[in-house]
Amino acid sequence: MRFKVFKNTVLFPIFIGIVLVTIACTSKTKNEVASNDEILKQEQESEPIIVGANQIETYLPLFEGKRIGIVANQTSVIFKKIATTSEESRNDSSFTHLVDSLLKHKVDIKKVFAPEHGFRGKADAGEDVKDGIDTKTKLPILSLHGKHKKPTKEQLENLDFMVFDIQDVGVRFYTYISTLHYVMEACAENNVPLLILDRPNPNGNYVDGPVLEKKHSSFLGMHPIPLVHGMTIGEYAQMINGEGWLKNGVTCDITIIEMKNYNHHITYSLPIRPSPNLPNDQAITLYPSLGLFEGTNINAGRGTEFQFQRYGAPFLDKNHYKFSYTPVSNFGAKYPKHQNTICYGVDLSNINAEREFSLKYIIDAYKNATDKSKVFMTSNFTKHAGTEKLQRQIESGISETEIKAGWKKDLNTYKNMRKKYLIYD
Repeated sequence: MRFKVFKNTVLFPIFIGIVLVTIACTSKTKNEVASNDEILKQEQESEPIIVGANQIETYLPLFEGKRIGIVANQTSVIFKKIATTSEESRNDSSFTHLVDSLLKHKVDIKKVFAPEHGFRGKADAGEDVKDGIDTKTKLPILSLHGKHKKPTKEQLENLDFMVFDIQDVGVRFYTYISTLHYVMEACAENNVPLLILDRPNPNGNYVDGPVLEKKHSSFLGMHPIPLVHGMTIGEYAQMINGEGWLKNGVTCDITIIEMKNYNHHITYSLPIRPSPNLPNDQAITLYPSLGLFEGTNINAGRGTEFQFQRYGAPFLDKNHYKFSYTPVSNFGAKYPKHQNTICYGVDLSNINAEREFSLKYIIDAYKNATDKSKVFMTSNFTKHAGTEKLQRQIESGISETEIKAGWKKDLNTYKNMRKKYLIYD
């Protein structure tokens, strides 16, 4: 296995002029209860998380005399200052895009590869991303979510180095780890080294959910991992290499710029939407659980301002549910499920969302559907769940506790495998 991890010890002289960022992180785990004073003390005492992209003094020398390709989107940024609150960190003036920063440093960027949702993060979920020219930088944009999901040999021909810098949220069917797989495979096949700028996983403090069965592999899940995998992009890349998941057993030459002051117990508030329908921390925390609705005929808040913070459908029992909403075409959801139709369901936007994966929402919706045949209407649920068994269990009325007990053996096997590739505690 060929990979290099640039660790917290500095490999090149520190560029003092760069000021780094922390995004509302604490060392409090979800099982601890702390007062407001205790939380404030923890935040004051905690060291700022320094993401890989911010360590430009470490990786800039690698680009000297090299022709560079970058896999990036709207989250690929370098932070300019330490943020004392998550709201402050969301101010556009507090960061610059990685591509813009590297161009200022005279890095020879030849092309940008765009994943699902596009380079600027504006395309709908599942929508094809088109090739084009970035209006700001005039760089060619090559889609990895359209005709090609894997860079072609021709696209990599004039490149000496590839860079991957995308914010993930730690859920198997969130397609950026599938893009990572294909980029690694293409780089390995064409002898192009890959630099990974690591970022925190906001759902990285636990592992849960059914493990994907190989026969249900798709772009929504390519590897035998749980629904919530508990790894950063850098760690996951090491697993892809180490477990031999690339076609024909090829291995990608990867270099990982490791974060500083990050571990898997820290909570992390994302400064930028990782995709159009994950607008805030509440949505990101609930996404592993409510994301299962994507494989059903039930709306999970798309077409509202509370994406993945509510669920509902016209065929859920309006006598049982006191909450209702009407999805409409909006940013990130041009054609949401049940557009312009009243949906009955549950509002979760103000609950104290636990950092965990739960089946209670989808079990509740199925139980209270007036026409249960309308819930699972496509094969997409199996692609999201990674197994046919979960749908049958929900339809049979099996409890969440019993369903989860059936995952224990597979989860333990995965956790033991995962340990080999962890960079952070």
